[in-house]
Amino acid sequence: MALHQVRPRILGFISEDVSAWLVAWLVLVAGLLLTGLLAWGTLKQFNQQLRQRFELLAEERYTRLEERFQDQEQRLDSLRRFFANSAGVSSYEFHGYTEALLRRTWAFAWAPRVLKGERQAFEERARAEVSGTFTVREPDEAGNLRVAEERDEYVPVLYVQSQPSFSAPLGLDLLSHPMRRATLERARQHSALVVSEPIDLIGGDPALSRGVMLAAPVFKQSAGEPFGYVVAAISMRQLVADGLPEVDDDNLSMRVLDSAHELPWELLFETSNRPGESDLSAVRMVRLADHDFRIELRPSLAFLSSSHSSVISLTVLGGLISLLLSALLYMLVSQRQRALALVEQRTRELRARESELRGTHGQLKGVLDAATQVAIIATDLRGVITTFNAGAEQMLGYRSCDVLQSMTLESLHVPRELQYRAAQLAARFGKPIPTCHAMLLEGGEQGGQQAREWTLVRRDGSHLTVNMLAAPVLDDQGLWVGHLAICIDITERKRVHEALAARDLLLKKLSAHVPGGIYQFKMDFNGGFSVIYASDGIRDIYELEPDVLVRHAEAIFSRIHPLDSARVRASIRTSADTLSPWREEYRVQLPHRGLRWVRGEATPEQLPGGGVLWHGYISDISDLKRVEEELRALSVTDALTGIRNRRYFQERLTSEMTRVERGSGDLTVIMLDIDHFKRINDQHGHAVGDRVLQAVCQRITQRLRRTDVFCRLGGEEFVVLCPNTDSESAYTLALGLWDGLRSAPIDDVGVITASFGVASWRAGEGADALLLRADAGVYAAKQAGRDRVEVQAG
Repeated sequence: MALHQVRPRILGFISEDVSAWLVAWLVLVAGLLLTGLLAWGTLKQFNQQLRQRFELLAEERYTRLEERFQDQEQRLDSLRRFFANSAGVSSYEFHGYTEALLRRTWAFAWAPRVLKGERQAFEERARAEVSGTFTVREPDEAGNLRVAEERDEYVPVLYVQSQPSFSAPLGLDLLSHPMRRATLERARQHSALVVSEPIDLIGGDPALSRGVMLAAPVFKQSAGEPFGYVVAAISMRQLVADGLPEVDDDNLSMRVLDSAHELPWELLFETSNRPGESDLSAVRMVRLADHDFRIELRPSLAFLSSSHSSVISLTVLGGLISLLLSALLYMLVSQRQRALALVEQRTRELRARESELRGTHGQLKGVLDAATQVAIIATDLRGVITTFNAGAEQMLGYRSCDVLQSMTLESLHVPRELQYRAAQLAARFGKPIPTCHAMLLEGGEQGGQQAREWTLVRRDGSHLTVNMLAAPVLDDQGLWVGHLAICIDITERKRVHEALAARDLLLKKLSAHVPGGIYQFKMDFNGGFSVIYASDGIRDIYELEPDVLVRHAEAIFSRIHPLDSARVRASIRTSADTLSPWREEYRVQLPHRGLRWVRGEATPEQLPGGGVLWHGYISDISDLKRVEEELRALSVTDALTGIRNRRYFQERLTSEMTRVERGSGDLTVIMLDIDHFKRINDQHGHAVGDRVLQAVCQRITQRLRRTDVFCRLGGEEFVVLCPNTDSESAYTLALGLWDGLRSAPIDDVGVITASFGVASWRAGEGADALLLRADAGVYAAKQAGRDRVEVQAG
């Protein structure tokens, strides 16, 4: 018997050859059918529960209305028996009895029968007991009450107990209105409670006025005719709507109709909440006395919105579960089929790779031998060398046949270096480390394999400095099977680094003796700045460490004064554009030493990549700037009086003349000369004369404005420059200076006076002409007797 391969089945019954899409569609259809059956059953149960709930609510509403109708009958009947069993009822007794009955009723009234001949006497008694204006009345065509016409019989309202909003219609003859009269006739004929047809109640809120009149005759035991009627005015809205839930919370929509006549029936009351779309409804006839009212109930929107069916949720959930199951089965079947196909494909690929590996092994040996500048050495777990490429032979002088399986990697190292490294690792890990592992273990500083500098021993005994990276070799299962060491000869590179380090040390020593700082500053082709080199002197200039500037060149500009920063940047870019030497003096704001002046000079150099490199130095010139400022102040200050001298006046006058010539404001000059100053020097000596000059300057300075410029032209001659001042204001200022000068005498000298001349600039006039007119004013003051102020017309 032939043996056939048994194909496994998915989940025990699904063949692997069947289409995954067919399985998914079958599961989806089955799930949807089951969901539909469950949804149909749930919907049927929901509708049944909804109907039962509605019927319970409707029954409760009908019961409540029947109780209210019966309550109205009982209250009116008790009032009737009160009158029938009493010999006489006063207004006080009536109100006391009916006050407790007045609930959901507009009003209770007592209306006696009055014959034609008894009307006058009845009205007089009523005026005395009830109201001084009482009379028997009837409604006119407009609905207003008027005095009733003469009739054989009257039934006027005598007593009324009503709601606060009800206006009692005292004296209203109930026989004057056809419907009310017909109601009383039926009550008398049947000797029982009767209800009128729907009428508009008199004396109340129009919104509640539509209702009925409930009447009952009152008989004396010995009489066959009633001697009066007790009446209840009932607003159908007030009676039915009292106590109902809020509109948004009421589950039932209700209508009350009068069914006494043929269709269409009159609507007496309807709730304001709208009925919802539903086939649920309930109708019942509720009797009040001898009259039936039709009560219609339907579910409201609140009722339907509070009753939620789970059919939709069940349908959606069932559909989603069916879809999910079909998707899962599709994925299961398709993935199993793809896995089997992948296994067959991988088997074919592995066989192809096996043949490729045989060729790759030979290629790898060729690659290792081709790396003649790199020594590649592989060892087993014992450290015995298993691979020694041509680069290792050339670098160390050994032949591979002499090294393989006979020498260890440890034997190629300097023993003293391995021992030192082993001691370091033992101190770090807290346990002894063999020297054979010292070259293979990392100290944990970087968390991974790092290249280290080692000294190897060549075949001839000479030493070779290499950079060696040692890494573990793992097999396919991740097991450690050996080590791989890659060595690069760094003898020449180390020599170059040592030479560079020696040069840097020399440069640092030289720069330490240079005042200021030496630097290299670079601007990239895109405009970015960087510091290539900065000597230690930079620390004193900017109070920043040199390595901080190398990492972040913009830190320099954070130290430059804000008023100079833009100018310094612009000068750097100008130097870069023109390749001209850069020279600039600017201020720096330092955290500890405050404001300082520095001077920088540098020579630019064009870089091949498009940038510019400057070589320069920078020094602190704060002391030099301070000396310059002091010299500048001395050059424009009068040594004797401390005010500005003639040189400063000439510079300031030139600038002010430039301003006014542009049409910007006014300019006035006040010139003064101390009177008889030569006599003071002759009589008291030059020391006293100097003291007089100082006192005069002090008094005038105290009266000047902040914008005025006070200068000594020479000897006893002074001038005041008044920017943005017209002739009239300058004259007022000059009078104040004149008065302040002569108001107090000077010790040992007496009163000192001066002659003042005032001249204002006029268009087209030069500085010399303006000063000449001011001097002419002084001359005119002296000619007029001195000690005065003269103004030269502008």
